[in-house]
Amino acid sequence: MVKLYYISVLHKNDNNRVINLNSASELSSFGFYQRNSVLEFMKFTAKVCVERSVKATRFSIKQQEYLCHVYVRSDGLSGVIISDHEYPHRVAHTLCGRVLAEFAETVPSHSWPTTLDNSAPFTALEPYLTKYQNPRETDAMTTIREDLDETKIIVHNTITSILQRGEQLDTLVSKSEDLSSQSKVFYKTARKTNQCCHLL
Repeated sequence: MVKLYYISVLHKNDNNRVINLNSASELSSFGFYQRNSVLEFMKFTAKVCVERSVKATRFSIKQQEYLCHVYVRSDGLSGVIISDHEYPHRVAHTLCGRVLAEFAETVPSHSWPTTLDNSAPFTALEPYLTKYQNPRETDAMTTIREDLDETKIIVHNTITSILQRGEQLDTLVSKSEDLSSQSKVFYKTARKTNQCCHLL
């Protein structure tokens, strides 16, 4: 069964700083005590992907059973969707484009936060996350309306393919201020046992 786990709207400014403007998640398939750590890692992954991207690009990253779909517009407004590996790329990127267009129309850029995460007033993410859980129902709409621009979608095999040369994911995790110490321990344990957090 296909699944959408996470959707976020971020902004990448001219100094390459990424702010998470808003996000929504559906993590009921994870254990209750794992959900906070999984959510932190999804937010962390979204930020890393946008930070390591150039503007006006779309790509998807495969990692174990997860896919991370990223769209960074030329104005730095960015969307990240995390799904299972069966979720169609085209539908995810169409959703990303729609979410960013609606966000830009309803939330003026002068009101976007510049320091705090998740503070832009935008309530459409939860309904989109629910509506797009079944891509077959929404795919009919996506074929009628061509939302994808001419930008080619690149598919990467792992997140390490977008890291800078010599940069290690473990180092990023240990230095991250976005992750709690509990989530860092969770990451190390998951890496050792090959469990759920192989999103990264």
